[in-house]
Amino acid sequence: MTTRMLSYVHGTGLEPLRGQTVGQCFDRAVERFGDNEALAVPHQGIRLSYQDLGRRIDALAAGLVSLGLEPGERIGIVAPNCVEWVLTQFASAKAGLILVNINPAYRKDELAYALNTVGCKALITTVRLKTSNYVEMIRELVPEVDGCRPGRLESQTIPSLTTLIVLGREAEAGMLSFDDVATRGTRAEHQRLEELADVLQFDDPINIQFTSGTTGSPKAATLTHHNIVNNAYFAGEKMALSSVDRLCIPVPMYHCFGMVLGTLCAVAHGATSIFPSESFDAGAVLATIESEGCTAVHGVPTMFIAELDHPDFAQRDMSTLRTGIMAGAPCPEELMKRVVEEMHAQQITIAYGMTETGPVSFQTSVDDPLDRRVTTVGRVLPHTEIKIVDSEGRIVPRGEPGELLTRGYLVMREYWNDPERTAAAIDAGGWIASGDRAVIDEEGYCKIVGRIKDMLIRGGENIFPREIEEFLYTCPKIEEVEVFGVPDEKYGEEVCAWIKLRHGASASEDDIRAFCEGHISHFKIPRYIRFVDEFPMTVTGKVKKYVMREIMTEELGLEQ
Repeated sequence: MTTRMLSYVHGTGLEPLRGQTVGQCFDRAVERFGDNEALAVPHQGIRLSYQDLGRRIDALAAGLVSLGLEPGERIGIVAPNCVEWVLTQFASAKAGLILVNINPAYRKDELAYALNTVGCKALITTVRLKTSNYVEMIRELVPEVDGCRPGRLESQTIPSLTTLIVLGREAEAGMLSFDDVATRGTRAEHQRLEELADVLQFDDPINIQFTSGTTGSPKAATLTHHNIVNNAYFAGEKMALSSVDRLCIPVPMYHCFGMVLGTLCAVAHGATSIFPSESFDAGAVLATIESEGCTAVHGVPTMFIAELDHPDFAQRDMSTLRTGIMAGAPCPEELMKRVVEEMHAQQITIAYGMTETGPVSFQTSVDDPLDRRVTTVGRVLPHTEIKIVDSEGRIVPRGEPGELLTRGYLVMREYWNDPERTAAAIDAGGWIASGDRAVIDEEGYCKIVGRIKDMLIRGGENIFPREIEEFLYTCPKIEEVEVFGVPDEKYGEEVCAWIKLRHGASASEDDIRAFCEGHISHFKIPRYIRFVDEFPMTVTGKVKKYVMREIMTEELGLEQ
């Protein structure tokens, strides 16, 4: 009797987990790399060494303590990518505060929901970004701010909120200025920080991230120091990141991609973090890679597509690029090949995970064979367990698809103050389900083959959109494609594709179907095709397929 290998993998390595808080991780970087450039923010005219950044972080941390904020209390931040975000990230950690990341795209009701869900006591906010005026939004939410002393807010709408801090030197009515807070700390507050360094534990919660909420209300994933310090370190190891690297971070800091795989990853390895702009701008990314000599760049697939297709791309020097991470959404094989060949990022990696796992569980390595680096999400990270299970929860043999589950140090502590949702997400064995269908091969490499909920059934045939998308990406005229199912009276569901063509390319629906004929099964060929200029997206770069499905169902009159 032969025994087939099961789809269970456990990441091993020579290096143990790091028993550090975020503050200890940063202080270690100052000790080892003090004179290295830690942060460059060209759009703010700021460059700081690890020593200089450390001094500013300690000053802000002391200022936060002076406001009466206690360890374990929540402090929110709504801001673009800027030096203040990084200062807040590490200062709040040193003060023992739980940083609550708030998406700058949130509108009034979403902001109130986030603040109330986790009971924020303080909020740091930018004045405005693009067309949004956040100070005015806050005044609408908490009109009491105009008549209160700074730090003494009493709000009916958001009862927990007492302190509002606005970025910059100028304070607003009822609010403190960020720059002023950073000067408030006295010797007593600095002494308190030294005491906290010995008191804070790495299992303490340190960060709350709101999941993107493609359906239902966002969930407040609560991560610990242990989750993110170790995840940042081992993700950097996969990139062979070191103190000579310069990491371009165009992904948002309010997401794990920016603050864990970006700045914290750089700190763990003594590298330089560089923000090309406040929010994503493809031209700014290209200009920054060239002017700053960046060796690494992060991004979701749509960002890399925008950079490769930017009018300035051919004129920009990308020769310093070596590595980085593409993640946040499925990474098409053809796109990965273009990044390797045209952007010269020969050691670019793909990472896979979820906010609730801090975030990375799988990642390719710089020394993986090229075909593995462009067709898989790599192998499991150290100290991480993964199993692939069928619909009954049984582990499937290697090479068979099933749902991917994760266990280990990286699994979040909880959904904040929501035991019901937490219990539904993390089972009695400590496993958290991803909702993704995956396959693990004999060598432990993983492929993500689709979302469990994305699967469509046409006339009894199970169809996974990712398979069709990967094929369509081989068409030279197609820049982006998303495949999903729509209702059908005869077959139950039919295949629909939204396609964005490359600049200057033209194609008809019949052209696309002809490209498919003889290459993929007839029942996988899209019956409905729509050419679009953009896709409905979540703030973290994931396509909202349910919105596309709703649009097509209504337009085609398929409600019944």
